[in-house]
Amino acid sequence: MNWYVVPLFIVGLLCLIKGGDWFVDGASGIAKRFRIPEILIGATVVSIGTTLPEVMVSATSAVEGIGGIAFGNAIGSIICNTALIAAITVAIKPGKADKRSMVVPSAFFFGSFIFYALTAYIGGTFTRLTGIILLVVFVIYITLNIFLMKRKDDTPEELLEIAEKEKRAQECGCIDVDVKCDYCEKIEAEKAVDEANLGEKTDTGSSVSVQKSSKKALVKEIAFIIIGAALIALGARLLVDNATIMAKFFGMSDAIIGLTIVALGTSLPELVTAISSLVKGHGSLSLGNVIGANLFNLVLVSGVSVTISPFAVPQTDVLSNGLLASLVIDIPVAIGVMAVLIVPTLIRGKLSRAQGIILLGTYVAYLVLRMILVL
Repeated sequence: MNWYVVPLFIVGLLCLIKGGDWFVDGASGIAKRFRIPEILIGATVVSIGTTLPEVMVSATSAVEGIGGIAFGNAIGSIICNTALIAAITVAIKPGKADKRSMVVPSAFFFGSFIFYALTAYIGGTFTRLTGIILLVVFVIYITLNIFLMKRKDDTPEELLEIAEKEKRAQECGCIDVDVKCDYCEKIEAEKAVDEANLGEKTDTGSSVSVQKSSKKALVKEIAFIIIGAALIALGARLLVDNATIMAKFFGMSDAIIGLTIVALGTSLPELVTAISSLVKGHGSLSLGNVIGANLFNLVLVSGVSVTISPFAVPQTDVLSNGLLASLVIDIPVAIGVMAVLIVPTLIRGKLSRAQGIILLGTYVAYLVLRMILVL
């Protein structure tokens, strides 16, 4: 083993940690600025960033004529994202979830998964048309979410607060009378202080200054997202490559490496984002990221790979009874763990620690079955 393997492993880990920190800061800042639910930001912007490693790996494999690896990459990442990453965050800190914001990404995921599974079970082959359909679904999903985001008010946060106070005072009913109630007096005083802090907007041009400051902050948040995503992708690559070298050096088999280091490695961006979100108190961002990343593993990662190089369902992993492990184990487990995560949350409007424990137990059982039953 070369001397530089361990240092590169450590560099990859540091890139992941710092990249995840900046990524979450940028995403949560944008969500707050435009008053967009964190789960919606997590299911779009954050998910695209954390899915970049899978897109790169699958696209490269497809160009090299081994596009079939995308099947295991997509399904395996869904299982890992849900039964390990989401499970850890839910088991540690369950919380409330915005049901309305979950509906669209969840519906797209289950609809896309059904189409993907039917293609695998009925046809057994993913054609170029299948890939194009998956990419069209991705475009529709992103377009719909952009439309939903544009409906949000993009007024600067400070001006929104003043408008809200005006609205509350007017609803009181005594705003235009000579004698105001104590409540309206308080609201007007707060509004006057806020306007003083902002400056005389029409006369001094302070509103322009506020808007410029707001734009600078927005550029900074976007930069955090881009740089954070790049560091996450770089860190994941360094970590997986060098961890695999170390594992082989210590005698671990290819099967164990694939089921542990590589499977976890391709999902490291989601894991780092989930931990950073949890530490910073943005649990909804993490949940949205998992749902969005799982959807993108189907429609973007697989869509790109299949469009470049169509492939059949992998025939290598066969059970003792002759059935394909991908059809008997992988696909059912993937849809099952997502159902455990999503369905109760949509019904109750919150996550429970029991969901996290069940998902973690399922992940362990899945790994054990995969290693024992596959020839």
